[in-house]
Amino acid sequence: MRLRFLLQASIAAFGTYFCMYAFRKPFTVATFANESFIGIDYKILLIIAQVIGYTLSKFIGIRIIAEMKSSKRMMFLIGFILFAELALLGFATVPAPYNIVCLFFNGLPLGMIWGIVFSYLEGRKTTELLGVILSSSFIVSSGAVKSVGKIVLDTFHFNEYWMPFITGGFFIIPLIFFAWLLERLPEPTKEDKLLRTVRKPLDKTERKRLFKKFAMPLTLIVFFFMLLTSIRDFRDNFAREIWDALGYEDASIYSISEIPIAITVLIVLGFIGSVTKNFKAFMYYHYVLIIGCTSIIISTLLFQQSLISSLVWMTISGLGLYSCYVPFNGIFFDRMIATFKIKGNVGFLIYIADAFGYLGSILILLYKNFGKGDISWLSFFITALYFLAFIGLIITTYCFQFFRKKYKKPIQIQELIYEQQI
Repeated sequence: MRLRFLLQASIAAFGTYFCMYAFRKPFTVATFANESFIGIDYKILLIIAQVIGYTLSKFIGIRIIAEMKSSKRMMFLIGFILFAELALLGFATVPAPYNIVCLFFNGLPLGMIWGIVFSYLEGRKTTELLGVILSSSFIVSSGAVKSVGKIVLDTFHFNEYWMPFITGGFFIIPLIFFAWLLERLPEPTKEDKLLRTVRKPLDKTERKRLFKKFAMPLTLIVFFFMLLTSIRDFRDNFAREIWDALGYEDASIYSISEIPIAITVLIVLGFIGSVTKNFKAFMYYHYVLIIGCTSIIISTLLFQQSLISSLVWMTISGLGLYSCYVPFNGIFFDRMIATFKIKGNVGFLIYIADAFGYLGSILILLYKNFGKGDISWLSFFITALYFLAFIGLIITTYCFQFFRKKYKKPIQIQELIYEQQI
């Protein structure tokens, strides 16, 4: 029964989020060469418009996802996707540059999808494994849907405006199927509730109380995640420009470079998921963050010294980046809730981090294009990686010490009381 659940949940979660990316990322594989508006590169404006919509969605989601009832999840999930596809139709039919606003409306509902999907998985014995499988979907899917988008351009000969809508259309039926599978998942078992605490909606007062209790580490984590999201999103949105600068132009590179990253992250974080003691697993995530930051620094230094190839560098630095990024998308917070017996849900913490994360993504885009427009995509990416890794090491070290001190005997006594109640 457990194996059947794990298989169904894995397929449903991975498939749903994989399909979501088909409505979000394919347009980035287009170059929109020689197009601009008010003196700014047209593609830059499209990305900024979508990220603004996505960011606003995350801020709205702090409340909506935290308070969402399970009975309404599927309705919102499918409704948000169809709204995003309708916006892509507008992008295809509204003349440029007025269709820029359509990318804003495309991003607006898509920011809610992660929280809805993860809500089906949280608070279970297998949440870590399922969370990593879900997270591996956006590592693989971004490259995969870009490959599909490029095929739509090169093989089916649709123009760059219609390509995003056509690509998304291929994924509507599969997405509805995977959403249906999610909806059929059973509720957490008694054992799940004992190991990971009961999850429930959080009202405004409870959200404030939770944040106040962990204000300093959460603030630092949000800042770290802001950097992670900004640079991961930059790497994702401008993958074609970065790979072109490195001398790779084949469409398959977008998938080939990401598959080893997804597999490695799945294995490492899946191992942590097998650890039953919540505090021990929670500390392991800090080790992963430290190793991830260190691997970014070392691989980038080796690449600059021509000691490793550009493909190896992109893979190792990408692995370090995603090793840090993936835990903050739910499983880090899931263990935090279980460790400190917090009465609430992961969605609230995810969306605080995500909201400011994508705000950072907007800021880094503006900085690159208006503050440091003369720096190449590749040079900017390298500098950003160094900054991220060094700041990440400092923040992770502080949080490690904070949570170790916070986890004292009162918490352990509280665990015994909680177990007796269950």
